[in-house]
Amino acid sequence: MIFGRVKPLDAILATAEKKSLHRSLGAFQLTLLGIGAVIGTGIFVLTSEAAQKAGPGMLFSFIVAGFVCCVAALCYSELASMVPVAGSAYTYTYAVVGELLAWMVGWALILEYAVGASAVAVGWSNHAVGLLAASGYHFPAIISNADALMAHVQMAFGAAPSADLLTAAQTGGWINVPAIVISLAVMSLLVIGTTESARVNALLVCIKIGALTLFVALTLPGMNTANFTPFMPTGSVGVFGAAASIFFAYVGFDAVSTAAEETKNPQRNVPIGLIGSLLICTLFYLLVASGAIGAIGAQPVVGADGTALPPGSAEIAGRCAAIVSGGSVEPLVCSKEALVHVLQVIGHPIFGWFVGLAAVLALPSVVLMMMYGQTRIFFTMARDGLLPAKLASVHPKFRTPHIVTFVTGIGATIASAFLPVGKLADYSNSGTLFAFFMVAVSVMVLRRTDPGRHRPFRTPLVWIVAPLAIIGCVALYVSLPLTAILVLPVWGALGLLVYFFYSRARSHVGRGTVEADGEADMTAVKA
Repeated sequence: MIFGRVKPLDAILATAEKKSLHRSLGAFQLTLLGIGAVIGTGIFVLTSEAAQKAGPGMLFSFIVAGFVCCVAALCYSELASMVPVAGSAYTYTYAVVGELLAWMVGWALILEYAVGASAVAVGWSNHAVGLLAASGYHFPAIISNADALMAHVQMAFGAAPSADLLTAAQTGGWINVPAIVISLAVMSLLVIGTTESARVNALLVCIKIGALTLFVALTLPGMNTANFTPFMPTGSVGVFGAAASIFFAYVGFDAVSTAAEETKNPQRNVPIGLIGSLLICTLFYLLVASGAIGAIGAQPVVGADGTALPPGSAEIAGRCAAIVSGGSVEPLVCSKEALVHVLQVIGHPIFGWFVGLAAVLALPSVVLMMMYGQTRIFFTMARDGLLPAKLASVHPKFRTPHIVTFVTGIGATIASAFLPVGKLADYSNSGTLFAFFMVAVSVMVLRRTDPGRHRPFRTPLVWIVAPLAIIGCVALYVSLPLTAILVLPVWGALGLLVYFFYSRARSHVGRGTVEADGEADMTAVKA
């Protein structure tokens, strides 16, 4: 039976028993860990995308996305505390519902991590180019985005050559060179095995939080309440569509759940750390979004037919270029560095420069974290026999999985070179939502099949929380743009072909050669 191959949980747990990690983390440390892991990417990068989808209603979008993350995090934590080894949701699913679905989760996690790294790389590129412009050097547009390429592709596939498309084709770029540079730089660091120290990471967290606090302090006092009307110009569809994109801003809370093994009294402290960090991050996001809306407004840019243009499209790039060339102030939804743009418009260009610098300094660590997460998934799948063993090769000098790092890095680099940040984030979210969906299912299945097993952390009200996580993940998934919705099944179909024509016959579980998992022999890298 294709669902009969389950990796023995006892074999997986043997590794955790060998590790014997010291329980030293309390609720406060876990909360700070979660804040540091979550705050950064989405709020710096996706604010304008969310505003184009929902207008001021993006405030509701942050709440919806935060709630779905909260219930998913509670499910994630139970499995993470039981199976505190490499592999994330892939390993949990393998131990509970079997190899086929575990393969699909691992395959989907490629969208979460590798494509997510691409999205952050593009966001970094936008801020780096803006920072250079503010410093007096204007990086050529032709090699800092791919708007012209997207416009020509759309027209080649039959799109009408509207004024917006033609403007994008004439003024946009063909490739995103800064995104390529940062992706390759991070890939090289991972191959070499450079480990970020806790002090450096703590400094980056302080920089991010300090920049956002500065933004709130400068924008909220001068808030114009008229900018909040109409509050939901695109209705509830727009709010949920923005929530599906903003979901990307919350990914990273698993840093809390996977620390359950090192937590004192995890039954109490893990939920405090999870919910506390998510609530604080949601509050931060709401304050920042409110400041941006109140300062310069956040109404969507509409096309000739009066409907909101899709964010990240060549049409909106052309329309925004036309607005700016006409002498008007660039709308929030057009900016590729929204928070910096707001501060510049309201007369604080110096502080805007510092916020841009904070993004340029902090975002590379997020690219690193996501690429590293992808290498760990690939590495674990290769050790299980589901991917070529060569991918699990460790560099003789650096002791890192150099081949799988090259594969991940090159893939992320290509995506970041040609796709806009919003589309990449949506593609990443489709994989993340599927993985979280399977984690919620796995929690309920394991409660039925193995109710007596020790759980350092138990999901509270599991028969309410887990179904809410499932419903929330499905609701956000169907709220994604059509292309992002289709990416997951198409990518999944490709994954099934690989599984049935290669992986299934070479699976260690299928061959009966399962051993206790060993930790991946690679240098630890923490973002």
